[in-house]
Amino acid sequence: MSVLRPHLRATLADLSERRPESLTSTPTDTSHPLANNESPFAPLPSVAEAMAAAVGRVNRYPDAAAGGLANDIAAWLRVGSDQVVVGCGSVGVLQLLFEMVGEPGAEALYAWRSFEAYPMLAELAGLKAVAVPLRGERHDLPGMAAAITPRTRLIVVCNPNSPTGTTVKRAELEDFLDAVPDGCLVVLDEAYREYVRDTDSPDGLRLQRGRPDVVVVRTFSKAFGLAGLRVGYLVADPAIAAGVRMLRLPYCVNQLAQVAASASLRAQDELTARVERTVRERDRVRSALLGAGWPVPPSETNFLWLGLGEESAGFAEVCAAHDVNVRIFPGDGVRVTIGERKANDVFLAAAEEYRRSR
Repeated sequence: MSVLRPHLRATLADLSERRPESLTSTPTDTSHPLANNESPFAPLPSVAEAMAAAVGRVNRYPDAAAGGLANDIAAWLRVGSDQVVVGCGSVGVLQLLFEMVGEPGAEALYAWRSFEAYPMLAELAGLKAVAVPLRGERHDLPGMAAAITPRTRLIVVCNPNSPTGTTVKRAELEDFLDAVPDGCLVVLDEAYREYVRDTDSPDGLRLQRGRPDVVVVRTFSKAFGLAGLRVGYLVADPAIAAGVRMLRLPYCVNQLAQVAASASLRAQDELTARVERTVRERDRVRSALLGAGWPVPPSETNFLWLGLGEESAGFAEVCAAHDVNVRIFPGDGVRVTIGERKANDVFLAAAEEYRRSR
C-alpha cells in the first residue's frame, strides 16, 4: 500500500465500498437486461460488415490517435478536426479531463444524483468532489453556481441527466455558463443527446462555440449501439483538446471500434430510424406508468426514472422475478432502460404486479 500516491491511499477503502455496480459488472443472466442503458439493437448490417472486413487486420496496430475517426466525427459535426479527441468511451474521455485539471486542493463540482462515475473520477484525479443536490429531479444550476469557489477547476453538467433523464433548458444553462469564472472548465456530458426531443434543451456544440472553457463529451455507446466497443469523444477548444491528447494513452481505441464508429456515421438514416423507435417506446412506457400512478419525470434519454426511495429494492426484486434487470440506486430510485417492445411490456407487467401487492 505504501507505493500508492497519498490521496489514493486515503480513498482506496472508500472507493472499494462505493464503486458503482454499473462500472464493475454487467449482469447478463436475464432475458430482459434493462439496467445499463444499452441499445437493444445489434449493429447495423453495414457496420457489422465493416467490422468483419477489419478482423483480418487486427494483427496490426490501430491508428494510435484514432485520427481518421476524429476527422469523420469533425466532418459530421462540422467542427475542426483539432477540436475532436477520441477515447475509450465517454468515461475514458471524462477521466482525461478530470486528470488534466487535478491538483492538490482543487475541486470538481457536479449535481447529485448524477452519473455514478463522477465521484470516482474526481477522487482518482486528486480532486475534492463537491456535489450539489438535484432540485425536482433536475440540476439546480443556481445552487451549483453558488457552490463555485476559487478552488473549482472542473464542473460537469450531465444533460440529459443520468439517472433521472431530465434536462436543463437553454436559457438557464447559458446564464450558468456566463456565471462561471474564467479558467474553470465546464464539461457538458451529452451521452444521450441523440434521444433529446425537447426543442428547449440546448445543443452543447452551439454553446461551446465562443466559449473556450466549455467541453462537450458524447459517446457511441448509447444511440449508436456500440457499448461493447468503447468509443467516446469530446469537442473542445483546440488548446483544451491538445491538452487532453497529451494525457491519452496511444492505441486506447481498438481497430474494430474505430471502423465500427466511422461506419455508423455513414449509416445515419438507419440509426435515426432506430433511435425514433426507442423514443416512441420511451413515451409509450412513460404514459403507461403515469396512467398507473407512478412518479416518472419527463425523460429525454433511452431510460426512465422512478424515484421510489426506500421502495426501490423491493420494486427491483419484483422485476427480477419477471426476469427483468433494472438499475437500483439504494434509497433514491430505480432506472429502467427502454428496450424492445416485448421487454418493455414485461417490465410494465412487473410494475403492475408490484403496485397490486402494495
